[in-house]
Amino acid sequence: MTIVVRPFDLADTESVVSLWQTAGLTRPWNNPYQDIRRKLSVQPELFLVAADGRTIVGSVMAGYDGHRGWLYYLASAPDRRGEGIGRKLVAEAEDRLLAMGCPKVQLMVRPENGVARGFYDSLGYEPFETWNTGKRLIAD
Repeated sequence: MTIVVRPFDLADTESVVSLWQTAGLTRPWNNPYQDIRRKLSVQPELFLVAADGRTIVGSVMAGYDGHRGWLYYLASAPDRRGEGIGRKLVAEAEDRLLAMGCPKVQLMVRPENGVARGFYDSLGYEPFETWNTGKRLIAD
């Protein structure tokens, strides 16, 4: 079948959470269901899935704050890697961000995730030195 990139639908929830778990994106301190609910309240059109028929094989969450865009939860099914799913998702997210006037896009990759770092390198993303910090405002 052909991979179709489309906006997330609420019916995709279980498939997307399962994909994130299989791809190793979930963390105990981030409730994936809560992350989905929150994303659906802010720029839901930037939450995309890749579907092969009825099967969800990829996802990406994007956002734009007026200064820069961000990519989160980019995942492709481990058994489907190498088919261009991640590339299609990133390209569609970038196109949607650009249409909103977004001049640049950034993302965060855990240091131990060399595969993801290599993937983004191949798409022209450049690493740069920053100090990332954060503060939880709502405990999940």
